[in-house]
Amino acid sequence: MTRIGQWEAVAVAGLFIIAAYGAVAGGIVAPLGDDSGTASTATPTPTSDSATVHSDYETTAVTVVDSDTDEELGAVTAAIADNSSLRYTGLSETDDLPEERGMLFTYGSERNLTYVMREMSFAIDIVYIAENGTITSIHHAPEPGPDEDGESQRYSGRGQYVLEVNYNWTTDRGVDVGDRVQFDL
Repeated sequence: MTRIGQWEAVAVAGLFIIAAYGAVAGGIVAPLGDDSGTASTATPTPTSDSATVHSDYETTAVTVVDSDTDEELGAVTAAIADNSSLRYTGLSETDDLPEERGMLFTYGSERNLTYVMREMSFAIDIVYIAENGTITSIHHAPEPGPDEDGESQRYSGRGQYVLEVNYNWTTDRGVDVGDRVQFDL
């Protein structure tokens, strides 16, 4: 279990991750390596049933709280993408995401990241989270068009964690930059 002070962090998936120190190989941008220090054997499970979506992944409860009042703004159960394979796949093999679910991407340290909507079939919010659990940026990423693969939809931010949730999840709950994310790893 990893705690960030008294705050914890979360991230949701579906996007191809381009680490700040990524490399281009064969025309594909890819992370340089997996710095998580963990070896996961999870494989993506394409489904939309809340009980079985990403059933092979470890999960954690993720809660977002208001930075001024400590009021809970929203919570999801997030699948944990903690290695390069899981981060690469993200939500791209997911048909849709139940409202109370998300994906949390974890990295060994805070860094600049860029996510793309590679082969996504639904829109999401992308929430970048600092090492201390503070939200540093929020992007509302629409679903790629019918003849698009999502590679050109790029969303950059800085964080040690990235939470992906359903489109406008953050707006509907009043989540803003500066609010805090809590979770256990």
